[in-house]
Amino acid sequence: MLMIKQLSIIEETSRPSDMPLAERCRPLHLADIKGQENLLSPGSTLRVMIETDDFNSFILWGPPGSGKTTIARLIGKQTRHAFCPFSAVLTKIGEVKQLMEQAKFRHHRENNKTIVFIDEIHRFNKSQQDAFLSYVESGAIILIGATTENPSFEVIPALLSRCQLFVLESLSEKHIAEIIKRALSTIPKKISLAQNGIDLLCQKAAGDARRALNDLEMICRYAENGDEITAEIVNNSLNKRSLFYDKRGEEHFNLISAFQKSIRGSDPQAALYWLARMVEAGEDPLYITRRLVRIATEDIGLADPQAIVQAIAVKDAVHFLGMPEANTALSQLTIYLATAPKSNSTETAYNRAKKDALSTGHLKVPLSIRNAPTKMMKDLGYGKGYHYSHDHENNYCYQNYLPESLEEKTYYTPSQFGFEKEIKKRLDWWRKLRERQKQKTGE
Repeated sequence: MLMIKQLSIIEETSRPSDMPLAERCRPLHLADIKGQENLLSPGSTLRVMIETDDFNSFILWGPPGSGKTTIARLIGKQTRHAFCPFSAVLTKIGEVKQLMEQAKFRHHRENNKTIVFIDEIHRFNKSQQDAFLSYVESGAIILIGATTENPSFEVIPALLSRCQLFVLESLSEKHIAEIIKRALSTIPKKISLAQNGIDLLCQKAAGDARRALNDLEMICRYAENGDEITAEIVNNSLNKRSLFYDKRGEEHFNLISAFQKSIRGSDPQAALYWLARMVEAGEDPLYITRRLVRIATEDIGLADPQAIVQAIAVKDAVHFLGMPEANTALSQLTIYLATAPKSNSTETAYNRAKKDALSTGHLKVPLSIRNAPTKMMKDLGYGKGYHYSHDHENNYCYQNYLPESLEEKTYYTPSQFGFEKEIKKRLDWWRKLRERQKQKTGE
């Protein structure tokens, strides 16, 4: 026999009393799943697949405790196909390949497909994910993957292109509250929950139903019959929980993006909020500092030349102080940059120059501005015709500094903000001097 469905998936038997509360309360029917109404609404693609038992391969992407595994288990309970669930954390790739060959044999011999559910599919590396490709293409298996990580980053493109993507959302506090109330009736103690206790449990769950149920179970384990669980009891019972933040995953980039965009948008209040989110979640302070140094040049630049000076000073302060003392230095720089005048003219100027540099990199430096440290070079004309600016009126003498066949262009245009207003005055003055000298020489 190819495989055996798990007892907990296919049998409507009573569940062991010592199972974790989150497992005992796992929904047994689609209608019991909370918070994914759009994904499972009547007529939706996933709902139709489940009701008709006609599946394409797909990926379930969503935060922890949003219902990915529950949906997969319900499919395993209802399908006529062979169903094999396993975890990418616990299963070796050799076992996967053996399963694939069995599924291939079943497909050819019995014309029956195998649904393979892979929990935490992102834990398989790229080469391991390759093992599924040919079997998905041939139709031997229907792949259902579940992941908390962005599939664009963690699932190989070839496999992702052969799967539909279904996105699950974090559960609202309203849905978490419904789940908590339903779970309370399964606890073998006479315990009640005050509304403020429910509210705090929902808040601490951060959209994760499993986390809410685990918290409830831990609190109830030490409660006595007749107790009422209040917000104070919840707060005292639960240790400080880590903020939802994965320093290697999508949320890492989402938060740093929100941080930079808040600074660029001159909103110091929002910028401080995102800074605190990262710092309190344990983000490397030097990573944050590197982003701040980049912001000082990318989003502020010469509109406030002190921005980069402040950023480098804070970089040294973070090195010198370490955490948590450096949090005020990071806050100071965040506020400074968020309230500084903004300009991206230096980045824009470089990108314009880069475009020409890539297309004209073969052009030679004009002889007049070449380095001429030896007599031979001088004899070859290196440096000939160069005008030393300090020998001329206003310390300025017009000459062409670009390759001779490259038309003079304007890469840098100062903005109208901050110090760049002063830079514009200087550029305008030099431009007038240049035009005057060009008229004299007839150029």
